[in-house]
Amino acid sequence: MVRSVGAQWLRGLMRAGKAQQRTTSKLVKQLGLLAVPLAKPKVRSKPVLKAVPRARPAAGAAVPAPIRAAAGKALPGQWLTARYVPPTDLMALADVAALAGRSMNYWLYLPARAPSLSVRQKGWPLVVMLHGCEQSATQFAQGTGMNRLAEQKGFAVLYPQQSLGTHAHRCWKWYDKPTQDGGGDVRLIVGIIEHVAHNCPIDRSRIYIGGISAGAGMANIVALNHPQLIAAVGLHSGPVFGAGHNALGALGVMQHGASHRTDSAIAELLARSPDFPAMPTILIQGEGDRVVRAINQTHLTRQSLLLNRVPADSAVSVVLKPGGRPGSRNPANAHRISDFRVGKKVLLRVAQIAHLAHAWSGGDASLAFNAKAGPSASKMMLEFFAQHRRER
Repeated sequence: MVRSVGAQWLRGLMRAGKAQQRTTSKLVKQLGLLAVPLAKPKVRSKPVLKAVPRARPAAGAAVPAPIRAAAGKALPGQWLTARYVPPTDLMALADVAALAGRSMNYWLYLPARAPSLSVRQKGWPLVVMLHGCEQSATQFAQGTGMNRLAEQKGFAVLYPQQSLGTHAHRCWKWYDKPTQDGGGDVRLIVGIIEHVAHNCPIDRSRIYIGGISAGAGMANIVALNHPQLIAAVGLHSGPVFGAGHNALGALGVMQHGASHRTDSAIAELLARSPDFPAMPTILIQGEGDRVVRAINQTHLTRQSLLLNRVPADSAVSVVLKPGGRPGSRNPANAHRISDFRVGKKVLLRVAQIAHLAHAWSGGDASLAFNAKAGPSASKMMLEFFAQHRRER
């Protein structure tokens, strides 16, 4: 029964995807383009930040090793990969049982940009990026162009990858109730973040997480369960939190949101964690998305306002940006940016992008689930993240 429901959900996802990808054959062709040739990058032989000592690796977890860079012009920073194996000797018995035999691959980009004084003293800010279904970590890195922007702005970027053994389509199980409560892959992702922060010069007050679709759902879950670790979250085309609870229910959330759980899911979270700190959030959504429909952004907006205890009379600024000329060199969709402030701080930014389907805005359109037309979602996320840090 579970297998048939899962198959039904996946068929539904593909049916919704067909409306935007034209045909299944075109989608398959696009997915085939994701397997691109690799070229060797420049690799530093010494740590970039000498002033920040590297800690010894945690037991059971692999230190990232150099790999070859994605196709195209190689970036000057380090492009590393490793497999994370949870150190069971440090776990509670329940976690040992839940994670028995589990591991997770991840990729890490460390910039070569000359570090500022703040970075030399505290380390790099870190952005954790979670891919969507039918994507790998390296495909997500290439499609979003996040490494290139991170190099320019001096950020490190971490890409955990869902295992095919856990889900045949590399989907994060954001709809799973134990996962929403902080179990499942959340433990592995948090373990990878902690391991990288332990072994690389990372500013622990500036760790951010973002993703698209199922990856956005999982990024939200990680942030909500570990607010002491995550300084801000970015959700692109993400499902509302706290609903679904099985594969068929997940499809319902993607298409209709979850008005019956919008408020109660946050109320339950705050009841468990009454001292929950502010969680700055940027929500990016295409108005033409038929896979994860825009009603989810409406419900996520409501949840973020509740979570951040934003008063009803708080200032909201709205900026409307026109689209670019058709056929122009740098096309852009018209979009609306709404900022919800508490004092001088923007705690919630909502970006509504006209015409955008289920795809990363301003991405590499040669890859599936990426749209060439801007605005650049990667740039929007980095600029929002740069405004926030977690108070320690």
